[in-house]
Amino acid sequence: MLTRLSRFGPVVPRLLSRPPARFVSQSKTTAAAGSPAVTGPQPAAGHAGPGEVSQFVKNPDFHGFSSDPVVDMWNMRVAFFFGISLTIVIGSTLAYFYPNQGTRKWARREAERLVQQREKEGLPLIAENYYDPNSIILPSAGEE
Repeated sequence: MLTRLSRFGPVVPRLLSRPPARFVSQSKTTAAAGSPAVTGPQPAAGHAGPGEVSQFVKNPDFHGFSSDPVVDMWNMRVAFFFGISLTIVIGSTLAYFYPNQGTRKWARREAERLVQQREKEGLPLIAENYYDPNSIILPSAGEE
């Protein structure tokens, strides 16, 4: 598939570089048509006329943001900074710190397995003293 598309590679820039022209038939018209025939190719609408100069001729580094070269350069830099840099940095940070959704099912299965194990052994599901009461240091009555 890519080999078929690669043969069009050299053709595409040539097609885009020439402005499209409208060609009209030069054959004799019948009297019923009633409209005069156009004798030559017509320039496409919206292209620069003979008095206008293209932005790329005025500014070879034209990025399409503004006709002023300095403003155009700064607008391009700001757009790329926010569009590329911040998106990549903030996006990857959010993806890295996003909670792992895959472990919820595992945690549920593990909890069910522990509940079944404790029921078989005759132990309570949750111990009365989760922490050893001897290891907990409580403040004395005078410190309150």
